[in-house]
Amino acid sequence: MDDRIQWATICIHAEFLSAFQLSANLKGTSSAKNPLKFCMTQQTIFTEKAPAAIGPYSQAVATEHLLFTSGQIGIHPLTGQLRPGIVEQTHQVLENLAAVLDAAGSSMGQIVKTTIFLTDMAEFPTVNEIYAQAFQDEPPARSTVQVAALPLGALIEIEAIALRASGASAGEQ
Repeated sequence: MDDRIQWATICIHAEFLSAFQLSANLKGTSSAKNPLKFCMTQQTIFTEKAPAAIGPYSQAVATEHLLFTSGQIGIHPLTGQLRPGIVEQTHQVLENLAAVLDAAGSSMGQIVKTTIFLTDMAEFPTVNEIYAQAFQDEPPARSTVQVAALPLGALIEIEAIALRASGASAGEQ
């Protein structure tokens, strides 16, 4: 075998996962050690229309075609206060999620997967009803799990993976 090696790399595309091969010269090129650099770059997303991160993480990270949001809780972005009750928090979480998606050049209609974290699964029917209003036409895939606790005493948290138009730029950085 010569000094070249074939790397099988998965690149994420807007509508499908496409596997293809990359050739990289192993002599002195850093890209040979990490062939994913050839097909994926990431961009940190921030908007003032959603609560700032309460730890060392970003509101979202975007690749060329996908957006990965951090979990959103029911904090009102202007007051910084957690909304009271499951109904108010669920509405606020969905508004915060929409703001982050918009800042990244995506939308609620582009979400392909959500994960809902609830502190009390007895609230599932209430959350489900509100969630259904946000995703009336083609709801994304979803997982819902009960957790022992959420940051700041929140009752619900939702994270999402969404499609992003090729070349979309973040509205607010």
